[in-house]
Amino acid sequence: MNTLTTLTLLQHGNQLKRIARTGWVQRGVVQAENVAAHSFGVVFTALVLAGEIERPLNLERILLMATLHDLPEALTSDLPPAVWKLMPPGSKPSAERTALQTMLGDTNSDLMVAWEELTANETDEARLVHDADKLDMFLQALIYEQQTGNQQLGEFWHPPYRFYFAEAQAVYEELRRRRTVIGNQLSVISDRFD
Repeated sequence: MNTLTTLTLLQHGNQLKRIARTGWVQRGVVQAENVAAHSFGVVFTALVLAGEIERPLNLERILLMATLHDLPEALTSDLPPAVWKLMPPGSKPSAERTALQTMLGDTNSDLMVAWEELTANETDEARLVHDADKLDMFLQALIYEQQTGNQQLGEFWHPPYRFYFAEAQAVYEELRRRRTVIGNQLSVISDRFD
């Protein structure tokens, strides 16, 4: 083990605790979650979803990819999609790949291989992690809407999202149903004060 390389990688991972998720910040969420909190949410969601999927999946691979999925943001930061859309096609995965290679150096090639698998999104395990990533975002959006009444988060829900796994789709549909119920309740309360 190269202690200095290991420590540097750990410091990069630790940096995610100080990078706010910009999508929430841009929409006025005070004390928005950081990237590390989101990463935990993705790992936990992937773990729970994997247990619900009927076909065999490699749980170790899923958890590895889920843990790594936003690690490049330790160097790139959490740039919003609007920024990436202004850049040349393919620049996001290229920048993230370079960031991860910088962090990993010549060691930890297994981590790089797992990240590349996630980016290629061709295996069931990678697709499950992508589903977990989106589910965590939608769950967080609903929680922020409930806690703060923030109306700027509605755009996250349009157009409706399509998941790879039926189990993830079912959870998403339940989140949408709960959001509609809460919205209807708020409308009734609002009407009483008009």
